[in-house]
Amino acid sequence: MKPNTQAKKEMVQSMFNNIAPKYDLLNHLLSAGIDKIWRRKVRKILTPDQPEIILDVATGTGDLAIELAKLPVKKIIGIDIAEDMLEIGRKKIAKKKLENVIELKSGDSENIRFEDNHFDAITVAFGVRNYANLEKGLREMYRVLKPGKKAAILEFSKPASFPMKQVYQYYFNHILPAVGRMVSKDKSAYTYLPQSVARFPENKDFLYVLKKVGFKNPGQKRLTFGIATLYSAIK
Repeated sequence: MKPNTQAKKEMVQSMFNNIAPKYDLLNHLLSAGIDKIWRRKVRKILTPDQPEIILDVATGTGDLAIELAKLPVKKIIGIDIAEDMLEIGRKKIAKKKLENVIELKSGDSENIRFEDNHFDAITVAFGVRNYANLEKGLREMYRVLKPGKKAAILEFSKPASFPMKQVYQYYFNHILPAVGRMVSKDKSAYTYLPQSVARFPENKDFLYVLKKVGFKNPGQKRLTFGIATLYSAIK
C-alpha cells in the first residue's frame, strides 16, 4: 500500500473513532433527518431483488444495516475500520433485538474477508469517498458480490443549480464545520467532510469508475436537489 493511502486510512479510522459518541446526533441534526429518507431509498432499490445475505461496507454505527433489516433477509454483515463506531452500532442493534439478523465486524473495505461471489447485495452509505484507494475498494465489493446481483452506493454530491448550489456551498463550508466542531469537539472531522465531498469523483466520473472495475449497467439517482446521489450497478 502506498504511504499516502495508508496515512488516509489511519486518519479516517482515528477521526471516526473520535467522533463516534456524537456521530448519530450530528448526522440527523446536520441533515435535518433527511439521511433517514435516503437510507430508505437504498432499501427500496434492493427490495425487488429479495437479497438473503447483504454486506454493508463502512457501516459506521449501523444505521443502514438497521434499515435493511426491514427486508426479508437472513443475514446482514456490516464492516468498518472504526471499532468505536461499531460498538455504538452493536448497542443500537441489541436495543432493537436484531442481533440474529445483523452482525457488525471490524473490516477493511480494501481487504474484505469473505470469499468470492458470497453476497446477494452490497451497500455503502456515505463511505466510498473515505476509501483510501477507491478502485481497490470497489473491486473488493465486486469480488464478493454474486454474479447478477446489485451494489447500491449512497454518497454525498454537489448540487449544480442556482440557488441550491450556493446555499449548499455556504452550509457545507461554514455552518456544518462550526456545528460539528462545537458538538463533537473534533476540529478536523467536519472540515474533512466538505473537503472529501469536493474531491470525490461524482456523477459520470463515478459511473466510469464503477464500469472500470467491472460493474455493469451503472446508474444514478440524484436526491434532494443533488445533495446526495444513489448509485447502483450489477455484477
